[in-house]
Amino acid sequence: MRGILGKKVGMSQLFDESGAVIPVTIIEAGPCYVTQVKTLDTDGYNAVQLGFDEVAERKLSKAERAHLQKANAPVLRHLREIRYDEAPALTLGAVLKADVFQEGDVVDVTGVTKGRGFAGGVKRWNFRGGPKTHGQSDRHRTPGSRGSGTTPGRTYPGIKSPGHYGNERVTVQNLKIALVDPERNLLAVRGAIPGARGGLVLVRDAVKKKAAKKA
Repeated sequence: MRGILGKKVGMSQLFDESGAVIPVTIIEAGPCYVTQVKTLDTDGYNAVQLGFDEVAERKLSKAERAHLQKANAPVLRHLREIRYDEAPALTLGAVLKADVFQEGDVVDVTGVTKGRGFAGGVKRWNFRGGPKTHGQSDRHRTPGSRGSGTTPGRTYPGIKSPGHYGNERVTVQNLKIALVDPERNLLAVRGAIPGARGGLVLVRDAVKKKAAKKA
């Protein structure tokens, strides 16, 4: 299971050999540092902890800095763990760059979506809204009835309703890598990925691998 942390740069486009436009998202992938290696014998499971995005020393606690010093890693803002089925071959202090992936690889990208605050049912769940005739003047975008009054006499949990929208961890699966630029630590992934520009993303091998489609 290969994986790397990165930062969403934004969207762009590439052209294939036939001249067709390929929409891509640019990711600044790495450099990432292996800050901890976990094995089945020592921790009960196999995993690798990666660190990304150097920051000033004052922004980390003394315990966090000491943890990074064990791996001879710089002061890093983000730490994330990637699980492995078997004991990982990576060693403490190793550096991962964008060239861990190759053009044509299929990956899953995980990020946090844009937060949109409190939203109504029309925006949050694509409700149709009520009619605009027969004297209705202020109920165009309300959800409407929630169910019977006497039985059950309450609203079941999980009902689609107005509430907090966005700011959720989301994974987009089976995206094809269209370009790898190891010199500038850039990956170009076909399609869109979650989050705003500058947001942290995790790129790893696809769990449900599909045959890569030809451009």
